[in-house]
Amino acid sequence: MPKMNVESFNLDHTKVDAPYIRLAGKSEGEHGDVIYKYDIRFCQPNKEHMEMPGLHSLEHLMAENIRNHHDKVVDLSPMGCQTGFYLAVLNDDDFDHIREVVEKTLDDVLEADEVPACNEVQCGWAASHSLEGAKEIARNMLAKKDGWDVVFAK
Repeated sequence: MPKMNVESFNLDHTKVDAPYIRLAGKSEGEHGDVIYKYDIRFCQPNKEHMEMPGLHSLEHLMAENIRNHHDKVVDLSPMGCQTGFYLAVLNDDDFDHIREVVEKTLDDVLEADEVPACNEVQCGWAASHSLEGAKEIARNMLAKKDGWDVVFAK
């Protein structure tokens, strides 16, 4: 296959073994700062996916809470394929630290009583949320945290 501009399009999705966390790329600014992009894969590509209401609530919960554990978060965005998220952070390529941040953030999801910004003023599709769906996704990911460092099936 030809090399694509988008890093994940060059990843053989048939060879990965989700869930995992992997460094997917880095971009260096002209003054030396580096944005590291992590692929946080919750579901096995082309085999399973997160349902939108749970994924949407998980996005709100993680985007809000991850910043309590890492002060250099640039963005947390869901993948369109509904199998994971991208996390962009400034100047942090420490896998163990990112792993800890993700774990703490998912623990926060399990403790949540409500989805932040789940209203028509702060959300573009406020009717599509599921706190229980988000918690189920978080529980499943946390249950497999010992394998987050393994990207490819053996």
